[in-house]
Amino acid sequence: MSAPYRILFVCHGNICRSTMAEFVMKDLVARRGMADAFDIASAATHDDAIGSPVHRGTRAVLEAQGIDCGGKTARRLRRDDAEQWDLIVGMDEANMRDMRRQLGRGADGKLRKLLEFADLDRDVADPWYTGDFDATYDDVLAGCTGLLAWLTAGAARS
Repeated sequence: MSAPYRILFVCHGNICRSTMAEFVMKDLVARRGMADAFDIASAATHDDAIGSPVHRGTRAVLEAQGIDCGGKTARRLRRDDAEQWDLIVGMDEANMRDMRRQLGRGADGKLRKLLEFADLDRDVADPWYTGDFDATYDDVLAGCTGLLAWLTAGAARS
């Protein structure tokens, strides 16, 4: 059996969007009986919320979908993440810039923006500022669904 494909979702604080993407993606692969084929986590580009639990708005949206995110705390993106993960997915252009700067050349070819997988040329809005966790969930679900389709089509390993 081959090693799990490793996906790291990244946003500013790792308490809203990237955490939502982590648990939505875990749910999608579990529902397809593919949980063992993936290692999925999330991280922050900034120190603002390191060690904090999932934001209550994110937790509420996930719970409404039957998705548990208990026990998750925010962690900081590390330079060695570039070597540890097969794909590193940001939520917005600021995340992408921060990831390139923090990870360096070791991440070349591994960085993508989530909504690219939904054929959308925009950012996932940050509910920390918008307060609209439902809209963020819709974007995250679309992006993760597209990402899973891309992965199962074999695009990631070719």
